[in-house]
Amino acid sequence: MKVITRIQLMLMMFLMFSTWGAWYGQMGKYLFSTLKASGDQIGSAYATFSIASIVAPFFVGMIADRYFSAQKVMGILNLIGAVVLYFLIQNQNPDTFFWYILAYTMTFAPNLALSSSIAMNQMQDPGKEFPSIRVLGTIAWIVVTNVIGLYGYGDKVTIFQIAMFTSIIWGIFSFTLPDTPPKATGQASISQILGTDAFVLFKDRSFLIFFISSVLVCIPLAFYYAHANLSLTESHMTNVENKMSLGQASEVLFMLLIPFALQKFGIKKMLIVGLVAWIVRFLCFGNGDGISSEWILYLAIVLHGVCYDFFFVTGQIYTDNKAGDKIKSSAQGLITLATYGVGMGIGSKISGLVLEKYTLQDASGVVTGHNWNGVWMVPAGIAAVVLILFIIFFNDKKETV
Repeated sequence: MKVITRIQLMLMMFLMFSTWGAWYGQMGKYLFSTLKASGDQIGSAYATFSIASIVAPFFVGMIADRYFSAQKVMGILNLIGAVVLYFLIQNQNPDTFFWYILAYTMTFAPNLALSSSIAMNQMQDPGKEFPSIRVLGTIAWIVVTNVIGLYGYGDKVTIFQIAMFTSIIWGIFSFTLPDTPPKATGQASISQILGTDAFVLFKDRSFLIFFISSVLVCIPLAFYYAHANLSLTESHMTNVENKMSLGQASEVLFMLLIPFALQKFGIKKMLIVGLVAWIVRFLCFGNGDGISSEWILYLAIVLHGVCYDFFFVTGQIYTDNKAGDKIKSSAQGLITLATYGVGMGIGSKISGLVLEKYTLQDASGVVTGHNWNGVWMVPAGIAAVVLILFIIFFNDKKETV
């Protein structure tokens, strides 16, 4: 790969995750603090990303893969997204906010597949070349959240203003990316787009258990994305966005450890460690305090690397090994659709209802905060059920890689 091409792809990842990181983790706090949204409204807002994730494969598979160059589609989507964000910024109503953020996520979600397509089209060995380019995305998330935390923008509309400006830059820059013309020919079948060709894998009981576990554990994951920022803020932690970026730092560290852990422990033990970490971190979120026991909250944050990498990234590797070459793409597509689409969508809605249930009010009905111990016990309980299910029924004899 040419040096200039590598730099272009790294900038693409940096701009994409700068845009995403600017608003995603902070949106719940913004909705609650600035728009006075209810828990259900917050959960519904986060569910829009899942709706967009379900629609995106149809868009990419039926349009982008067949008629237009990927970099041009990316450019147009992000310029449209910037326009949507402009109108979202003017909005002050939590009910209509849902429709604006739904429209925006529809323009953003396809970029996750498009960016991988553009990058890998320039690589001879994606397994070796892609990680060094993709890591710029994690670095971007760390940078943008630290800027937001440093200036105290977490509960302000500024988070969407930053996303709007980066979308414009990203959109224009996309047209300079290496040409990635459409390669698919003919009509795409629904089974190809949804990944249902991979249903044959369900004949393997262990894969079926892994699949069900992946969907269910996305419910706790949705709680984290939607409520962690607000929870830490109400737990008296300061500079929340800066400190939460430690979670992305740990994600990089544990991702580098995956190859060694796989050789030593195998798939099943790594997945179990990931599930246990989810339970521990939610217990920490529910019992830590930014004044008397802030270290507990720090532990909850840095466990993100173990939680995400040891279950989701390891799960992608497990899926890749089980599927084989013929249905590899379908299998990964099915897992992505089921987790980020269905699992996260259900989790976002449930998390909003749970937050509303544990919302505290004074005698006059004014919201004063939330019972976070009660909130976090729900995803901890779900993760515990998934852990028991997994330990009992998952017994893949070919665990090692």
